[in-house]
Amino acid sequence: QVQLEESGGGLVQPGGSLTLSCAASGATLDHYAIGWFRQAPGKEREGVSRISSSDSSTRYAGSVKGRFTISRDSAKNTVSLQMNSLKPEDTAVYYCAAAWLPTPNLNSYEYDYWGQGTQVTVSS
Repeated sequence: QVQLEESGGGLVQPGGSLTLSCAASGATLDHYAIGWFRQAPGKEREGVSRISSSDSSTRYAGSVKGRFTISRDSAKNTVSLQMNSLKPEDTAVYYCAAAWLPTPNLNSYEYDYWGQGTQVTVSS
């Protein structure tokens, strides 16, 4: 059973930065594509970024491209999401998810395991 846990959320001012981390127990994250999703109050869950398991290729939603960076740390068995130039509209609960598909897109149904989420609030 793959268990995922997000950390690193919090309150940050507009223009600030946060780094989210996704850690796993019972699994080696290198074997999975990992995606980050977010859900704001009253909105549907949105795919933010993913890193593939085959070649570590990355994909980003247009709304975060150029501001967010996803990466793996195989030694720590984690996947991070570096978020820069944060905006109030980035406020949401952020989830990491693992997929058996090597190169999924940013659709929730493509992912097999989910963490519980971490709150990110961007506000002055």
